[in-house]
Amino acid sequence: MDPNLLLWKSQGQSFFHRLGSWFNLLDPSLLLSSDAEIQKAHDALLQSSKEKDESAVILSLSSVHADSGAAPPLLFRPPALLPISGPLMVASLIQYNSVRPALFWQFLLQTYTAGFNHVNRNSSGEQGGKPSLKQFLLVTGAISYTTVGGALPQIFINRLNVRSSLLQTCFKSVLPIPLSAALAFFSVLTIRSEESETGIKVFDSDGNAVGVSKAAGEKAVRETALSRAVLFGTTAAVPNLLVLLLRQTRLFQRNPLLAAPCHYVSIALVFGLMIPVSFSLFPQLGTIKGKEVEEELQAGE
Repeated sequence: MDPNLLLWKSQGQSFFHRLGSWFNLLDPSLLLSSDAEIQKAHDALLQSSKEKDESAVILSLSSVHADSGAAPPLLFRPPALLPISGPLMVASLIQYNSVRPALFWQFLLQTYTAGFNHVNRNSSGEQGGKPSLKQFLLVTGAISYTTVGGALPQIFINRLNVRSSLLQTCFKSVLPIPLSAALAFFSVLTIRSEESETGIKVFDSDGNAVGVSKAAGEKAVRETALSRAVLFGTTAAVPNLLVLLLRQTRLFQRNPLLAAPCHYVSIALVFGLMIPVSFSLFPQLGTIKGKEVEEELQAGE
């Protein structure tokens, strides 16, 4: 088993333990590390020494793919998620007067998140190192559907010529909440669907490879999709609720222009906080009961 997977296993099953680990692993300053430093940290984990340098552990876990043992592209490493997708998330939730800017920012956001999901997939059960045509079609299809889906509130307002303030509030503030969660879930489910079809490697309690399980792949994809739905759905919901409450105060009634900047800042803050929270909902190295895997693998456990 890759040393990164063993380290993830050693992190324990506690949510708060995982949350503390993710706060360290998502530190954007880790992106400044050179390839030589990353390789040195990863090589240090291969040594049999029981005492591991904490900084080397964090650098390796955040910069080396657990399946391939190689460093993913800089833009798609976990520490890059907030600096890149944070501004895109804010821009995608801004209320525009036309459809084009809504589609533009949704396209950038959905393209990046699709790339992040694809690069950080579990590739342990894949045959060959190069992406297949099917994977390419899945990624491009997911980007297309989620881009249009994310812009639906603005499309409805413009095409239906909505004038009612109640309906506009519904389209601009309420609809994006379930829509963001559903699109995030759909994106992961589509882009990583091959994990369910080909399966992923499973290991016994001692870290020995047992085989490739489709059931484990389905469980891993479903849990990842749920965590992304929580991330994007919460980011769309909390800022809207916060601004709604702030507008009831005297300060915001006297200065209504304060609502917009507060809304944008709250989106960035909630998104930044929810990334480690959502990533901690499920263990990075998940578990599955023996009776849930394929029959041919049960004998090997």
